[in-house]
Amino acid sequence: MATTGNPIRQATTGEMAGIALAAVSFLGLLLIAAKTDHGAYAFHAAVGMAAALATIFLIGNRCFKAGTGPAPQEIDGRPNYNMDPVKFGTIAAMFWGIAGFTVGLIIALQLAFPVLNFDLPWINFGRLRPLHTSAVIFAFGGNVLIATSFYVVQRTSQARLAGDLAPWFVIWGYNLFIVIAGTGYLLGITQGKEYAEPEWYSDLFLTIVWVTYFLVFLVTVLKRKEPHIYVANWFYFAFILTIA
Repeated sequence: MATTGNPIRQATTGEMAGIALAAVSFLGLLLIAAKTDHGAYAFHAAVGMAAALATIFLIGNRCFKAGTGPAPQEIDGRPNYNMDPVKFGTIAAMFWGIAGFTVGLIIALQLAFPVLNFDLPWINFGRLRPLHTSAVIFAFGGNVLIATSFYVVQRTSQARLAGDLAPWFVIWGYNLFIVIAGTGYLLGITQGKEYAEPEWYSDLFLTIVWVTYFLVFLVTVLKRKEPHIYVANWFYFAFILTIA
């Protein structure tokens, strides 16, 4: 008896745009990797290329699986909350918290026992200290704030997060920024500014992620079913705009 696989559905406009942007990013990063004579920049270009390929694969894979299209806004008249980005952000926060605290322990031991620097530039105190502070403040704290804001705005607005792929771009994009910034510290690529060490291209990417984050949060509030805007959401708005 012949069997039929899952039908391939037509990609949505958002999915096609995501694949197109990822493809353009991949080609641009490939050109940068080929032209640069700086090994660290080439490494970051390779990281970006891997992220672009993963994006193309994950979005394309949705079209080959039944039931993986855009989720309904409501089910049986009740909001169909999008909790997957919240869960991912929570797990990422736990991971980065453990990583950041571990690096903090290492640099504390390096102060007491300088031999633990091992005369290696990638793991000496000068490069690990900003990695520790950024991992705890931005990686751990940032993921906590993004995940909790996505949870709170949905529950208090009684509405699903705005966008199909946009919330995922925010949470994945933010963590990609963390990876690029963190590896940049170890490779010696920084602007030399306290708590603003990431190089210009990682800052530019973070700006795109942060604007998307603001729009997702704003549109979710605008389409709320609850007439009142809870004060927690005003605090989150203030946090997003202040960081921007």
